[in-house]
Amino acid sequence: MDLAFTPEEQKFREEIRAWVRENLPQEIAHKVHNNLHLTRDDMQRWAKILGKKGWLGYGWPKQFGGPGWTAIQKHLFEEETALAGAPRIIPFGPVMVAPVIMAFGSPEQQKRFLPGIASGEVWWSQGYSEPGSGSDLASLKTRAERKGDKYIVNGQKTWTTLGQYGEWMFNLVRTSTEGKPQTGISFLLIDMKSPGVSVRPIIMLDGGHEVNEVFFDNVEVPAENLVGEENKGWTYAKHLLSHERTNIADVNRAKRELERLKRIAKAEGVYDDMRFRDEIARLEVDIVALEMLVLRVLSAEKSGKNSLDIAGLLKIKGSEIQQRYSELMMLAGGPFSIPFIKEAMEAGWQGDFPGGAVGLAPLAATYFNLRKTTIYGGSNEVQRNIVAQTVLG
Repeated sequence: MDLAFTPEEQKFREEIRAWVRENLPQEIAHKVHNNLHLTRDDMQRWAKILGKKGWLGYGWPKQFGGPGWTAIQKHLFEEETALAGAPRIIPFGPVMVAPVIMAFGSPEQQKRFLPGIASGEVWWSQGYSEPGSGSDLASLKTRAERKGDKYIVNGQKTWTTLGQYGEWMFNLVRTSTEGKPQTGISFLLIDMKSPGVSVRPIIMLDGGHEVNEVFFDNVEVPAENLVGEENKGWTYAKHLLSHERTNIADVNRAKRELERLKRIAKAEGVYDDMRFRDEIARLEVDIVALEMLVLRVLSAEKSGKNSLDIAGLLKIKGSEIQQRYSELMMLAGGPFSIPFIKEAMEAGWQGDFPGGAVGLAPLAATYFNLRKTTIYGGSNEVQRNIVAQTVLG
């Protein structure tokens, strides 16, 4: 396996690096490098900058307005933007629902929805998990009944990430109770401004408002917002999940956070401790191994093979690495990483931080927040079962 990039790919990397250096607002990069709170405007601002360049849908084919990059070019773009301190692209629109609309949506749906996603103008949310349907997503109960040219939707979704900003939402809804649970699910696009849609915040351990509950009370949805065929939504969801799990690995953010861990360890005087250095080295080896897995997925994609099984491994390892680097940052900061001051995650905060450097202030919040990574997107326990069945046999 040749892991060296070609001269053309290296040139492409340099072009991306130069463009990002020139166009990424430095105040946003400062927040990302120091794990400070990103506002909706911060995330939307970067999305629109990418959209104007035609790179928000960086994984899209040319026929839908994307750059038509190869799998390697997409990887290099993700790496260079992450290392520069760019916010992670909010995946729900360009990375998740857009490929479903491209593959299964009607020409009218493609013309209607894809431009707003590509430009960064329209914020999409994901409606999958329910209070009783997380990893066992096929048990979902949100109901959509067809009445004439409309669906009437009733039910609840939960853990809706950044749903407080959502303008449109792609949903898995139950349209039939006959046969296996998977066979009665449909893929529906819902305008979140519709009467009967209400969003309730869920405040997390770190004090942040990142996730929400979304309720549907007799919400009328035009039948033209059904993607593909009725009761075929499970097939479309699996297509989407292959994109999500590759995205969840987030190896490039891990590489950036590894450098942040080293900075913190040096500033706190523990970098010269050989046992602590061993832990950093072990993490770095795991990140390199994760990158090799990502390159295997890219290689499979390049040759037209299905990489979904490997994507499950990416999700498992990527989420564990995220938790590990947050733990090591806490250890590097020692007792000064423990105080939790929510306001300290805001850029420009001028308050007193007990005993230690202000740079340690976000560590506890990050540690708490990343407890979720082994649960969302299909819990790691369930992912291991899937890998055991589909890869090991």
